[in-house]
Amino acid sequence: MENSIFEAYEDEIQSLEEEIKLLAEKYEDSQQESTFFSDEEILMSIKSFQREFWGESKGYESPSDLKALLETLETDLSFLMKFTGIRFTSHSKKTVEKTRNGTVRKHRLSGKCHSLSFQLEFQLLEMQNKDSVSTVITDLSIVMESGEDSDVSKFVSSTEEHRSLLTFFRSLSSYAEWYEHRRCTFLHFKGKYPDIVTLPEGLLGDYIILRNPKLSGFELMIVWKIHIDEEGRTTPVLDLLTKVPEQVLEQKMATAENAPARFRSLLLLFGIEAAIENLIKVVGLEK
Repeated sequence: MENSIFEAYEDEIQSLEEEIKLLAEKYEDSQQESTFFSDEEILMSIKSFQREFWGESKGYESPSDLKALLETLETDLSFLMKFTGIRFTSHSKKTVEKTRNGTVRKHRLSGKCHSLSFQLEFQLLEMQNKDSVSTVITDLSIVMESGEDSDVSKFVSSTEEHRSLLTFFRSLSSYAEWYEHRRCTFLHFKGKYPDIVTLPEGLLGDYIILRNPKLSGFELMIVWKIHIDEEGRTTPVLDLLTKVPEQVLEQKMATAENAPARFRSLLLLFGIEAAIENLIKVVGLEK
């Protein structure tokens, strides 16, 4: 009785061992089929991955090609930043609407152009065609330093109305360059002639005052405006205003009255810095 039971167990164990062996052989066969490839197959797989990941269709055959392209783009960007003075400090975007006809995204952009800060917010409609993607600015809002300047306010309003980012950045570069030039010029003369040059509104103001400390009540005001029209054309406008005591005015009426005209002539002949320098020297020598 016991022998028959043991024989039944042995038959069951043998049957299980054979089944396990068969399953193991099938597993090994499947592993070999899925993991072993020829050298040619491996090479083709690598090339296929490179084309998909690095964009061989665009001419970038390897990571080194893409790296070279990125270095070129960084060089171009650095040149543009130096040439225009514009550098971006932050940018964000989010999708507002997505339809069959296109996608609307809202962009927020901030940066500086020389010493002037600016902020932009605009909506961009992107429309996908068969061969290309076209974009249209549907809304534009601009916040810019010197917003209290009426010329700047009119220019910003006109740019927002026409939704022209190109006009804004082109004009901003020119305006900010003059703005920075004025600031640096005022700083230079204040440092060189601290007893004569006064900046009532600081370096960001649009005028300086020249005084001779030995001549009470006598002063000259150099006004330096930066005019920008609604189309973005920028023009520096300088003039001279005089404040002369009565006793000096009686003695040198002609000289005081002709000072603004002579200053404008100096501007045409020698330029802004030289004209201001000559005027400061005249004030400093005045007795």
